Amino acid sequence: MEELKSLPVFLLLLLSTYGNLEPGGLYHNRYARFKDVPEYISNPSEARQDYFEAYDKTMEHWGTPYEELYIETSKGVAHVIVSGPSSGSSVVLMNGMAASSTMWYPNARALASEHRVFAIDLLIEPGKSFKTEDIKNIQGVKSWYIEVLDKLGLDSYHLVGTSRGGWLAVDLARDNAKVKSVILLSPVQTLIWMPPSAGLLKNMLNIFYPKEKRAWRTMETLSNDPSKINKDYLEQYRLALKNDTLNKFMMQMKPFSHKKLRSLDMPVLVLVGDRDLFNTKRSIRKAKKYIPRAQGEVVENSGHFLTIDQTELINKKMLDFLDYADERTSQEPISSIDFSNFFEE
Repeated sequence: MEELKSLPVFLLLLLSTYGNLEPGGLYHNRYARFKDVPEYISNPSEARQDYFEAYDKTMEHWGTPYEELYIETSKGVAHVIVSGPSSGSSVVLMNGMAASSTMWYPNARALASEHRVFAIDLLIEPGKSFKTEDIKNIQGVKSWYIEVLDKLGLDSYHLVGTSRGGWLAVDLARDNAKVKSVILLSPVQTLIWMPPSAGLLKNMLNIFYPKEKRAWRTMETLSNDPSKINKDYLEQYRLALKNDTLNKFMMQMKPFSHKKLRSLDMPVLVLVGDRDLFNTKRSIRKAKKYIPRAQGEVVENSGHFLTIDQTELINKKMLDFLDYADERTSQEPISSIDFSNFFEE
């Protein structure tokens, strides 16, 4: 009888060792080895400390529980924010330039309500990832993402990329059987070249302004209503620009050829703002014409920052699309999906 009394305690210890007891809980034993906080985070330099504090302040607006992982790679440490139920399909978020994973604060709660969300700080930009070896070209960035995703053990996943992250999402999705679907939010240099405009010129000329003033001037050109941007995120973005250097890979980012776009044999959703500096209606037309299973639309009253300008609408469209893609891809080959009725005409 004494042995039976101790059985519940034994089971409790066994289950707690294996993983979170809560069904669909946040933490997993398989990620335990990625939980150790590295020295550059626990004991940062003075320059990094201000930025990390601002980063953590923005994360107070994440809106849902999360854990932070630090994954050793061949090029350095990848910082990954994980949220959402383990039972949900995996969604990988790819941030825009100098934005870091915290830029998804308007979307994290909605996406993590149904999906397992992985937001990865791009190694070559400000964030909590840490580079120990140079990445020589843009293809090296793709290889690094693949290395991180392999270490996370994701058998399949959806990709969501915004701005420069959209270009990287397309590059990562090509000839990649693990990618279930792709969402592109105002992707830069992905479908068309940047169209010339006064706003684009103003954005480019920001480089000649003091770094302290660049953040707001940049937001004025990227967002339809920059007053919506959370002040904590704006401060983090200001510090990111202050510490950032001119990215050498921008010149390597060219619109994908028709042949490469046709290789995206999975559901693809493209959304651009009607006041987007980097896209026009032509972006949507080109996506529909050359990507076999693509749909998209122009979002009204929005600039480049779709997730800020039209948060609720974008969240709904992303969730509807992910649900649709999960349902259809679980029942039939991706190549047979017809998206012609996904949007109301």
